[in-house]
Amino acid sequence: MTFAFFLGAGNIIFPPLAGMMAGENLVPAMFGFLVTAVGLPLVGLIAVAKIGGGIPTMTKLLPAWVGTAIALAIFIIIGPAFAAPRTGLVAYEIGVVPFLSAATDTTQLLFTVAFFALALVLALNPGKLMDIIGKVLTPALIVLLLILSASVVLNPQDPIAAATGPWVDNAFSNGFLEGYMTMDALGALMFGTLIVDVLRRKGIDDRKAQARYLSIAAVIAATGLTIVYVSLFYLGATSSVLGAGADNGGAILTAYVVQVFGQPGLVMLAGVVSLACLTTAVGLISACSEFFCEVMPKLSYRAWVVITAVLCTIVANVGLSQLIAISIPVLFLIYPMAMALIVYAFARGVISQQKTVLTVLIAVTGAVGVLSALNVAGFAKPVVELFNFLPLYDQHLAWVPLTIVILIVGMLYKRDQPQLAAAK
Repeated sequence: MTFAFFLGAGNIIFPPLAGMMAGENLVPAMFGFLVTAVGLPLVGLIAVAKIGGGIPTMTKLLPAWVGTAIALAIFIIIGPAFAAPRTGLVAYEIGVVPFLSAATDTTQLLFTVAFFALALVLALNPGKLMDIIGKVLTPALIVLLLILSASVVLNPQDPIAAATGPWVDNAFSNGFLEGYMTMDALGALMFGTLIVDVLRRKGIDDRKAQARYLSIAAVIAATGLTIVYVSLFYLGATSSVLGAGADNGGAILTAYVVQVFGQPGLVMLAGVVSLACLTTAVGLISACSEFFCEVMPKLSYRAWVVITAVLCTIVANVGLSQLIAISIPVLFLIYPMAMALIVYAFARGVISQQKTVLTVLIAVTGAVGVLSALNVAGFAKPVVELFNFLPLYDQHLAWVPLTIVILIVGMLYKRDQPQLAAAK
């Protein structure tokens, strides 16, 4: 179930294009992508298990509104604003459009209404999520993915070409940033809480047992995602001629499947994409509804499921390219804070001044995120360029060394041992 939750739209459409552009720099680009698209979600799930909760628990030493604001921003981004609507769009563009004589706004609207209506029905039964997704949908998805992965390795189409654009000199960092687009590290903070809730519904109330099961599920999901990403990166890298001119990974993937499998391959691809997107949409809608119900309890979980599904349908009809363009600056804003929280969850046990360190960490990574978002969006260039002295700033990764420095200083400063004991 955890693997199926993570394997959604972005996981399928971004690796092939990145692999094609990275070309001969495939390996460093792929490793950079795996750090943010597999490594961070893995440690994110384990962090949720370790700390016993999501963002509200991670930020409990700060004013309540801070944790609520960060969590709300992440749930809106990963839910009705960007990630969830994207699942419906990708399912439509890869799973339906190739079979239509003419794709129109009307066919897109009809499909997204049906798609999110089905996701709504499945999300209305959170107690059955493990059975529906883990035991029924995921096995079918895995079989289709294994067929595709084996084909990619055994039957590459073109020689690997030279790297292009920014992938020539900064393949690893570009792969790292490309992993942002999957939104899986943000999803880990949501899905971890949802999975713990599913475990409770299965009668597993012991916190240590919940942490153990969640950690095992995280490792299984990370292994599956790694296999998918490596095969899709290799597919893109070996489609230098076949995918020439493609502006997204979905087009490269479709071209490959048609070339190798013909029309039956399109049916297989439609099944893979539709199942992957549906399972992720169900997880996102369910997790968001659980959170919104907790924050605004005047409406029930079922009411929030309906509201979230309707919003997803509306936003999905903005269009995939426009949705991706809008989401990029927002992701650059929120990712540094979310990643810092995940790292903090592991380090907090050896930090004395936890409240001070956490406050500084959120303030600094939040500021760096704002600068990165402005830079990506093309605003405030003179202001943004004042901070070029920060290490890795030009690659939008200044939050990494800053987070490390803040945590190291926090570990070394041991003045207030009573606070450490109280925070535990």
